[in-house]
Formats: sequence, structure tokens, C-alpha cells
Amino acid sequence: MSKIVQFLAYSGVRAFSEAQWITWQDLDWQRKEIVIRGAPATGTKNCEIRRVPMLPNMEELLQRLAKQREEPLAGKILRILECPKTLKEACKAIGIPALRHHDLRHLFATRCIESGVDIPTVSRWLGHKDGGALAMKVYGHLRNEHSQAMAQKVRF
Repeated sequence: MSKIVQFLAYSGVRAFSEAQWITWQDLDWQRKEIVIRGAPATGTKNCEIRRVPMLPNMEELLQRLAKQREEPLAGKILRILECPKTLKEACKAIGIPALRHHDLRHLFATRCIESGVDIPTVSRWLGHKDGGALAMKVYGHLRNEHSQAMAQKVRF
């Protein structure tokens, strides 16, 4: 899988207004977090800097990327402009309908919620300022498989 696709799926950040601006200096290895600042001129969509946790998959990806670099860890981590082409090729290769880079943000949120992360926390990671209302509207339905698994936990 492409490093760009993995980075977006494991972080939930917006591709063009956030991910393309993340530098090696934005990684807080001790706290295992990524600082999301957005574009230098405009910042993030809600104009606030936020921190997203380095999920284990993300930490592995970043360590792999760091080992592949010949120069010191400085500057931007990724070139996001390749993302639409990479996604189109990947989807075609595995025979699924085309995905947009924003679909990876939805994947991140869905996987987090299905893994048991509460919606207000996922909402903060995504940079929402509404306490989770938008996340509930968008992700409240989740997948049928998850719904069925949750139904098996209910007892009277």
C-alpha cells in the first residue's frame, strides 16, 4: 500500500490542507502524537492546532519512512499531490470502486469508532469543534457487521 494512502488512513488528517504540511518536526515521539498545524498561511480548517495520536500502524510507517531517508529528518514528510493518482491506481489494481483521499479520513474515523474509541475523542482527532455532533451524523450508522457485533453484547 502506498505510503500516502497509509498516512492518511492512519491519521485521519485532511490531505491537502493538513497532511502535505506535516514535517518531521511535527512528530512528538515521546507523546506519540502528530501536531497538525495546517497550511502556513491559513492553518487548519478550524484554525486550531491539534494533536493526533500515532496509532501503532502510523508509528511503524513513520519509522520505516525515517529509515528510508538519506538526509536528516527535516522538512515535509510526504508529497500529497500524488494521492489522487495513487488511490486510483490502487483501487483499479484490487478491483474496487475508486476512492477519494477524503474517504481515508472516513476510514480512520470508522475504524477508531469500531475499535471502541468514543465519538467525542474521534471528533477532536478529526479537528471538529462541535463535540461530536457531526461525527455522530456521519459515522453513527457504521457498518452492518459492526452493528450486528454490538447487538450481540446487549443483554436483558
